[in-house]
Formats: sequence, C-alpha cells, structure tokens
Amino acid sequence: MKKITSYEIALSAMACAIATIFLIVGVYSAFLLFTGYLLACVALMLPLAKQSYRGYLLAYLASCILSLVLGAGRFWDLLPFIVFFGLHPLVNELQLKIKINRWVACAIKALWFDVTMYLVWRFVFGMTTNIPWLTGANALWLILAVGSVFFVLYDYLMYKWRAVVNDTVRRITKK
Repeated sequence: MKKITSYEIALSAMACAIATIFLIVGVYSAFLLFTGYLLACVALMLPLAKQSYRGYLLAYLASCILSLVLGAGRFWDLLPFIVFFGLHPLVNELQLKIKINRWVACAIKALWFDVTMYLVWRFVFGMTTNIPWLTGANALWLILAVGSVFFVLYDYLMYKWRAVVNDTVRRITKK
C-alpha cells in the first residue's frame, strides 16, 4: 500500500473542511442545497488529483459526519450527498483508472442517480407532498426521464471540473 504523504493529508483536510462548509451552508439555506452538494463534490476532488483514494474516503466520511453534527442532524437534507453526490467523484476516478466504457458507465451511474432520487422522493418528499398525479409510478417515470437527462449533463460537468481541479493541483505542486 502506498504511503500517504503530508501533502496528500493536507489536500484531504482542506477538501474535508471546504466540503463541510459548503454542505452546512446548503443545509441551512434550502435555496443553496444543490449548490452545496456540487461545490462539496468539487472540493472532494482535491485528494483524487493526487490519486489519494484513502485521503478521499477519509475526507468524504469526515465531511458527512461533520455536516450531520454541525447541520443539526438534518439527515434527510444530506441523504442525496451521502448516497450519491459525495461518492460520484470517486466512481468517476475509478471508472477512468479501470478504463470502463464511458457509455456503459454513464448508464450505470444514471441508474444509480435515478434510484437515489427516487428514494429521496419516496422517503422525503413523497410523505409530505400531496400532488395526486405525482405518486408511485408517475413519480418513478418522471424521475427516470428528467433525472437521466439531468445526470448526463451533471456527469459531463463533473468531468470538466475534474480537469480544472487536477490542473490546479498540478500547478500548485510544481511551484
């Protein structure tokens, strides 16, 4: 097993701190919740830029725990990040490392995203929303259609952000 360097520890700690801040801001401001997920994902890409999977996992776990504690235990607001958004950068990195066909990987990740969104709908919004036409199968088909299209755009943007983060970390280490 590769020994983790102090630089990778610092990147992981910085990723954890930044991700936690964005998640807390998102939890306390419902308007910024998805933005918090997105920016926390970008922050968690920092250790992955140095191929530090252990550092990523520790930063992810710590940011989830800290966000739950500091976010007054608002588990349901953090559930999409814990189940999908927080793990997505790691899955993208492993996809590139293992060299899985991008279309097959995109279909599997889209299904993962859709299942996550359906579970969030079912257990969070489905219990509190009283829209007669948006129940059961209708909600599932809507989530599958809209969610899959949204996910393809989201996945594309995450790969672009990955390139920006990797380039930034590479420039920092050269100096």
